[in-house]
Amino acid sequence: MADTTTTMLSRKTASQLIEVISSKASSSASVFVYDLAEQVGFGLLTKSLVNQSKDIASVVSMQTRAGAGLSLVGRLSQSTSQDGAKGSVLTAYTSPIGLAGMVPSLVHLPAPAPDCRLVLQVPTATAVGDKFAISPTLAPLNSALPILPDSFSVILSATPQESVDFAVAAYQVPTHVIHFFDHYSGAREVGDIKVPTESASTSATSDIKTVLGQVGYAPFDYVGDKDAHTVLVLLNGPMALAVKAVTSYASGLGVLIVRILRPWDEEAFRAVLPSTAKAVYVIEDVPAGVARGMVYSDVFSGLFVPGSNTPAVYSKVLDPVQAYDYLNNPPSLADFISATISQPLSLVETTLVSKMLLFSVPGTTLADVALRVEETFSSSDKLSSRLVTEFDVFSRPGGVKADRILLAPKNAQLDFAPLPFAIPLSAKEGSVNFLAVLDQSLLKSHIMLEHAKPGAVALVVTSWTAEELVEKLHPQTLALAKARKIRLCTIDAKAVASKIDSAAADSLQALVVHVAFLRLYFGMRATEEAVLKVAHDQYGRSAHGADLKIVNVLAWSALKEVDLTDASVEVEGSPLKDFGFNIIAVSDDGDTTVNGAKIGSWHDAAKHLLFPSAFTPPVAPSEEPYPQIPSLRPEVPERTYLITTVVKRRLTPLDYDRNVMHIEFDTSGTGLKYAIGEALGVHGWNDENEVLEFCHWYGVDPSRLITLPVPGDETKMHTRTIFQALQQQIDLFGKPPKSFFADLAEYAADTVDRHALQFIGSAEGSSTFKKLSEKDTVTFADVLRMYKSARPGIEVLCEMVGDVKPRHYSIASAQSVVGDRVDLLVVTVEWSAPSGSPRYGQCTRYLNSLQVGQKVTVSIKPSVMKLPPSDSQPIIMAGLGTGAAPFRAFLQHRAMLAEQNISIGPMYYYFGSRHRSQEYLYGEELEAFLLDGVLTKLGLAFSRDQPKKIYIQDKMLEDAPTLARMLHQDKGYFYLCGPTWPVPDVFEALRSALVKHHDHTLESAADFLESLKEEERYVLEVY
Repeated sequence: MADTTTTMLSRKTASQLIEVISSKASSSASVFVYDLAEQVGFGLLTKSLVNQSKDIASVVSMQTRAGAGLSLVGRLSQSTSQDGAKGSVLTAYTSPIGLAGMVPSLVHLPAPAPDCRLVLQVPTATAVGDKFAISPTLAPLNSALPILPDSFSVILSATPQESVDFAVAAYQVPTHVIHFFDHYSGAREVGDIKVPTESASTSATSDIKTVLGQVGYAPFDYVGDKDAHTVLVLLNGPMALAVKAVTSYASGLGVLIVRILRPWDEEAFRAVLPSTAKAVYVIEDVPAGVARGMVYSDVFSGLFVPGSNTPAVYSKVLDPVQAYDYLNNPPSLADFISATISQPLSLVETTLVSKMLLFSVPGTTLADVALRVEETFSSSDKLSSRLVTEFDVFSRPGGVKADRILLAPKNAQLDFAPLPFAIPLSAKEGSVNFLAVLDQSLLKSHIMLEHAKPGAVALVVTSWTAEELVEKLHPQTLALAKARKIRLCTIDAKAVASKIDSAAADSLQALVVHVAFLRLYFGMRATEEAVLKVAHDQYGRSAHGADLKIVNVLAWSALKEVDLTDASVEVEGSPLKDFGFNIIAVSDDGDTTVNGAKIGSWHDAAKHLLFPSAFTPPVAPSEEPYPQIPSLRPEVPERTYLITTVVKRRLTPLDYDRNVMHIEFDTSGTGLKYAIGEALGVHGWNDENEVLEFCHWYGVDPSRLITLPVPGDETKMHTRTIFQALQQQIDLFGKPPKSFFADLAEYAADTVDRHALQFIGSAEGSSTFKKLSEKDTVTFADVLRMYKSARPGIEVLCEMVGDVKPRHYSIASAQSVVGDRVDLLVVTVEWSAPSGSPRYGQCTRYLNSLQVGQKVTVSIKPSVMKLPPSDSQPIIMAGLGTGAAPFRAFLQHRAMLAEQNISIGPMYYYFGSRHRSQEYLYGEELEAFLLDGVLTKLGLAFSRDQPKKIYIQDKMLEDAPTLARMLHQDKGYFYLCGPTWPVPDVFEALRSALVKHHDHTLESAADFLESLKEEERYVLEVY
């Protein structure tokens, strides 16, 4: 096991450290970052680390869709994956909701091994209720976790230190591991965390109980009366810590916290439970309407011994909204526990704790004041300082930022309680000793002062004078300030900073506010010398080029207390708003990421979350057993399905210049139905690296949100990131039409570029356009690089380019035979442009990149390739190369009929390719059909296996009498599938047969074949 001792402390959050630990190459071979994790701000650091160090695992961005876990199954399966074959530890980040959807797939994971296993790091942060409040609920997993195989260890951490220690432990056991950590609050706190000197070891032999035990953690943590008659059991997390804080002084009561959920250790549970316990209450948050949670069954079965005097076990369930309310309202939680155990509880408030709350506007110069304040106390050996940041993008355009700071003696009662519980925003009499409003506009929209205790200090950073502030205060705020006798102070930080250095005023404002805070914090003990000493200890003699002594003097004199004695309170006034935590934002190098995407402004974030129906087209309720997935390619009009790659096999030798693939997809659970001869429309993606390279060249952030109209209905919009749009939707690497050049000319800043584009798009430029299109095979992206000054905005560009059209491939299977499966026969398309640059067929390149387990969006297209109405009618089939696909389906279906003793007509099949040894597609199957009598005649034309080339029309002429009879007398059907070039020769072969063997003239034979086309008995599917 790795040595985890250290003396180093980190100022990173536990969530950040978990990303650092997980993304190290010594921990993981690859990290799969699912979008639901990114939406709560987890995974973005991992992506940024890839470009900063060679010792970082590869990172794969994933979208959460049905069967999402199959990608992980495929990567760890030894028979289908390099990762599985060589042995790799894979890490995945997802949310509780995402994990719930993945669990049915994870049951198919191969057995873990010390060097081949999966670690899931799951941040517990989920939006609940009609206000989208962020909650640590695990309710979505209530029905999913019980079906996990025994090969999983499931661990739960709550405090920041626990979260880091458990993250390390996850890589030191030989099982698959799921680690839930409190990303709602604890793991996002800024505070002191001991960082292991060695993060992990991929050679793991000890079980999870042993590994955690070596760093001081037992499977179950019991706190409370050692002779308790009542015990509350909770999963480790913020709710467990909150209950622990509420009940810490109650007699006869204990709290038992579950750290290791799987494997469940009955002996360890019974050993830690007091022998005096008479009643055990299992408290769990579950989906609304569910009677019992997943832990109740473990506790009940572990304690139930027939005939013995065991404690009674009761289930107490909370839905996610109730659990959130209790976690943010200590009196309500105390009342709930009291009612549960029929024992009164009283909350004990300690005077040794300082609680602070700072409100600001995201992205402003004062947004980091809270960090400076927390850092002031971070080096104290007597106090623990904790800070957590929350955002509200719904209650105010541009958002509101709230920073909660708790200062408490080391190991104090509230030192371990979640900060939203220790500093609740729901307290009727306020909860903080110090409150700061760092943007005066917030006083007009929000009831900020309701969070201040009676006698608390409130600092308002404002350009208003004291008199103006009193006049502008909302009546509700003014009434609160007077009733609670709040010390209301103001400072004009911008004016002070401008006096110090007008050129650096923006960077100095936060420093001025910090110094003002220090004076107010020290209260009666404050002196200029004391404040200056603390500032020197933190910043040195100067900060941002300014002498701290001057900053201190000016801030000291600019800080004013507002006299509210004579202020009158008006009754009128519209109600002010409350702050609600509904967004986790991540900042990096000046960029802010919200809900998994970098935003241009906080207004964008609010619109994206608050009005999802405006960005994703609504779907009417459906009674179909398998309705359309609303979020699955909302921009395409076709009915789409999400199917799973299960087989991808190359049929031609590796040294052959044509890569022909056989691909099988699992369609179970999708409702996809297809008829024989129909085509599968594949909605392929552009190459990821090419898209990212283009974004870099074009100067757009691939993570920024983009909103596009839904084709065919301009009233509907859908939103995704630029990367998603360019990879999955926009035909960026497709062939531009002539009109694109003319449209692009309007955006060319350079005169030469503009005239060139106008010329190519005009009638006079037809020959130039033809050369670019047919010889040079330029793409939309190529044209933009050729004329660099033409730079329309990315939204405009996406609409100019248009969408990738699905590529249709004849289905190579009969659903009547293969069931919930669809097969394709595909050849990759590759060539070189005159410039020497490689070119690829967009969709075949996508299909060639598929991995087993990967999801593909498809649709169905009807086809003219239909079987005759009668099973006894003859069939003549001519297929070249991958044109063999529909005929494989024909043969499968008729073979099934033959097995059922149903009479079938003769089947003649002519197949052509270049070499038998290299491109005899489905050759073994064809030989078997021939032996079984399903296939009457097999005519093979391998054009280059002999000096004189032989084609399918030559083989058809050998059977001319039979073919003529089958078409003329037996009402037979003829089908040709493949490239267009043999069409005239095949037509001529059949016409010659009719002339020679049925007394037709050349003209009448041609007319007869044309009549067969009208009857759909002469069917061509060529490309």
